[in-house]
Amino acid sequence: MSTAILDPRATLVFAGDSVTDCGRRDDWRAGLGRGYVRQLKVDLGSRAPRIVNAGISGNRAADLVKRWQTDVLRHEPDLVSIMIGINDTWRRFDKSDPTTVEAYEASYRRLLAPLRAARARIVLMEPFLLAVKPEQHAWREDLDPKIEVVGRLAAEYGTVLVPTDTELNKRAESLGAVAIADDGVHPTALGHRLIAEIWRRTLHTA
Repeated sequence: MSTAILDPRATLVFAGDSVTDCGRRDDWRAGLGRGYVRQLKVDLGSRAPRIVNAGISGNRAADLVKRWQTDVLRHEPDLVSIMIGINDTWRRFDKSDPTTVEAYEASYRRLLAPLRAARARIVLMEPFLLAVKPEQHAWREDLDPKIEVVGRLAAEYGTVLVPTDTELNKRAESLGAVAIADDGVHPTALGHRLIAEIWRRTLHTA
């Protein structure tokens, strides 16, 4: 397991959208929210380092770029975990406001370059979708190429890749998609526990 997540002196920053945010701005005491970031803090127990939740609901990759210095880099993180992309797909279908694969990759590269320069450990998490509505099956044609971008960037930058989409869809075969994310996007309490488990297991073997 990465020494960064075992060292209580380290700083871990989790960046993303509502899946990461999960009410963290209403969590005035710890700022961790109610989701997988808090679960990871609980799971790590006394070994837990300083954890910062920098998720903001509704964000796309380009939104992260705009606030990267203020919300992520200023913490001088030892490790940064990123999960972004589902809104880059969703907005195509609910707002007719698509993000091309090329634009998504360009934004993602702007997130990674300063982290490499700062020598921070990087963890990339696949954005995920569990199709619980018939129309969501069509989203895969937009989301899958973006997941492929994340995989390519993980290989290029030598980062840890957390197979969130792959693993959650496997779990959905036995547990049911609704039990994990009742709208296909936002995890239930079980879904957040599974994400935390997948994250820890991936880091343990990295």
